[in-house]
Amino acid sequence: MPKLKIVVGTVYGGALDVAEQVSPLFEQAGYEVAIIEQPSASDMVDELSDLVLFCVSTTGSGDFPGDFVPFVRQLKAQSPSLVSLRYGLIALGDSSYGDTFCGSGRALDDILADLGAQRLGERLEIDAMETFMADDAAIPWIEAWIESQGLKV
Repeated sequence: MPKLKIVVGTVYGGALDVAEQVSPLFEQAGYEVAIIEQPSASDMVDELSDLVLFCVSTTGSGDFPGDFVPFVRQLKAQSPSLVSLRYGLIALGDSSYGDTFCGSGRALDDILADLGAQRLGERLEIDAMETFMADDAAIPWIEAWIESQGLKV
């Protein structure tokens, strides 16, 4: 059975809620799912997954959540080759913050691309100003993403 890691960076639990809500969709598609709340670079390198979904919220002025900062620092410091990593990305933010809207998700996307990872499809950006419950936007996007990327096992 292929493995999927859902890597979470959250401030108030919204990104974790999204991860928990979409997890059954991947299980139905044939994946063994693990939700990782405090990731490390070794989660990407030492224990390879067939697929990774990042669910990351933004705090402050486009900053990573505190629990996610060590992971980002490790990726930047170690610069591991992630050429075999295929991933999707759900970024949560608030458009009232202007240019920093979904800043952590966008920054993570850039870091992963620099390390050779391959994003499948487009990044989903969920705006708290428009969507009260983030999973209302995430669930249909995940269903379409699984279908469009041929991810069913």
